[in-house]
Amino acid sequence: MKVAVCIKQVPVVSMLKFDNESRRVVREGVPSEVNPFDVLALSLAVQLKESDSAEVAVYTMGPPQARDALVQALAMGADRAVHLNDRAFAGSDTLATARALALALQRESFDLIICGLNSVDAETGQVGPEVAEMMGIPQVTGVRHLQLSGGFMTARRITDEGYDIVECPLPALITVTEEVAPEIYPNREAREAAKAKPIVELTAADLAEDTSVFGLEGSPTSVSEIYTIEPNRDKIVSGDKPVEESVAELVAYLEKRGVFDGDRTGNEQAGVARGPRRGVGNMGAMWVVADIIAGRVRPVTLELLGRASELASQMGTCVEAVLIGGGVDEYCATLTAHGADRVHLADAPVLERYDTDLYTSVLSDAIKERQPYAVLFSATMRGRDLAARVAGRLKLGLTGDCIGLEIDDEGRMVQLKPAFGGNIVAPILSTTRPYMATVRPGMHTPVIKDDNIEPVISKLPTGALGQPRVKILESVTDESLEGVELDNARVIVAVGKGVGGPENLGPIRELAALFDAPLGATRDVTELGWLPRQIQIGLSGKSVSPDLYFAIALRGAFNHTVGIQKAGTIVAINNVGRSPIFQAADFGIIGDYKKVLPVLVEALKNRMRWAAHL
Repeated sequence: MKVAVCIKQVPVVSMLKFDNESRRVVREGVPSEVNPFDVLALSLAVQLKESDSAEVAVYTMGPPQARDALVQALAMGADRAVHLNDRAFAGSDTLATARALALALQRESFDLIICGLNSVDAETGQVGPEVAEMMGIPQVTGVRHLQLSGGFMTARRITDEGYDIVECPLPALITVTEEVAPEIYPNREAREAAKAKPIVELTAADLAEDTSVFGLEGSPTSVSEIYTIEPNRDKIVSGDKPVEESVAELVAYLEKRGVFDGDRTGNEQAGVARGPRRGVGNMGAMWVVADIIAGRVRPVTLELLGRASELASQMGTCVEAVLIGGGVDEYCATLTAHGADRVHLADAPVLERYDTDLYTSVLSDAIKERQPYAVLFSATMRGRDLAARVAGRLKLGLTGDCIGLEIDDEGRMVQLKPAFGGNIVAPILSTTRPYMATVRPGMHTPVIKDDNIEPVISKLPTGALGQPRVKILESVTDESLEGVELDNARVIVAVGKGVGGPENLGPIRELAALFDAPLGATRDVTELGWLPRQIQIGLSGKSVSPDLYFAIALRGAFNHTVGIQKAGTIVAINNVGRSPIFQAADFGIIGDYKKVLPVLVEALKNRMRWAAHL
């Protein structure tokens, strides 16, 4: 068996700085490392080498210093390494990168290609699916467990609802996430031995006669002038005083912020009216790909319809929803009420369960036939998976995990993307149409729905669809669906590893119950199994935008706080005064949460009782 692993060298994100005068990221003096998810991919490959007698080849594309990443991979146990090293590759976006990697990988016959779920600098998660599309092989993203047998693989993949057990024929490509394999730490002897191993170098000319398909020239997306997001937080910290006094100060602060009178304390504004049905303009319609979960239209889809409606009005065009599934026609009315002027419906039994190949075929054919101006997806597990495959098939630019969408004076869509842990925003432009983007939940506001507008439905053809290559053997759903509730929650109570264990969640749930709020969690908490992965917030989890966010016993590392930048008011409770969460919070209490929460819960109950009697 032959296994290939694609890795990327990234800067240590937490050490990056931004120079406001030069408007650039300062990388000087910042060390690089192998992307953490790629380390997991390497660890899995080496595990397969030991258990399935696999040969492991590792690939990377980058400048000469990227060779260090390959040396680390060889030290971890990879058998050989390939370096795509040529100035012609410089400036490649995800599509150009995927094209180069696919051409390099196709020089051999690999049974399995493994990539990390995403990189911590760009956070797109697009290269893996785009490589799979260009190679014509099936993909399974978000893999946490893998078994190989008889030319097939069985994998556990994470989903927005829980997880699936799937079976897929080889060759195939997977992207991996936490828990897929124990991380390997090579010793000094292995590192020294790896330095002497040969590394094959490939140039652009080795991969294609026309080298313009790589680098800046071959990249449909480009970055405009980047800028920083400066969190505007009050950073009030109460410490070295009785708990009762600190809690009283917090309650007074929340009173001032309008928490108890029902005022919106976050960034959300009332949506505009749905308005009458619009017609298609000269530039084409704004498309929103609907995301259905737990028997309802996911809130992020409604947010996208809201933002698409604002942009469509600005451009003199309409909004159209794309709805794919089995037995989903009932959702056409909801999509119409929330802004869709037309619904493109692909409804067939074979589409009842999400399948990347089949959904990509339906959507790609519809795009080619109808030529929309833009296609917007939710930045969910499913949305990211589908968007990247479609982009790979149609050779379109795709911007992942956007936090904003604008139309410039030239009629181009500008996609605002956070990068390097979320402190920097990069406006992305694309040379291809339709524009494509995945957009984070909680970034936009739905319109005020109008149930009086009748749906106009266009049927998309489904008769020529084959059978899925990836067979779902079992689907397991998180019955609490708290992860879904996070998307549109007004209040969230999040916990970190400092709570000590799941047995200590009682007081935290009591606080959440006061506001009818879902729980959120850090990556550490979900990795320990204390709470389900679906409620993880941060870089590799969800981005949320509640009015009020309680951070209980969590440290506040950048990979968590990037997910709460759009929160209205952030309250932190931590017994370590130097915890970074206090720099990201509006009001913090230094203290043991076990002592603070009972006092806080009682104070909030009293305040709510008083408000109820007014």
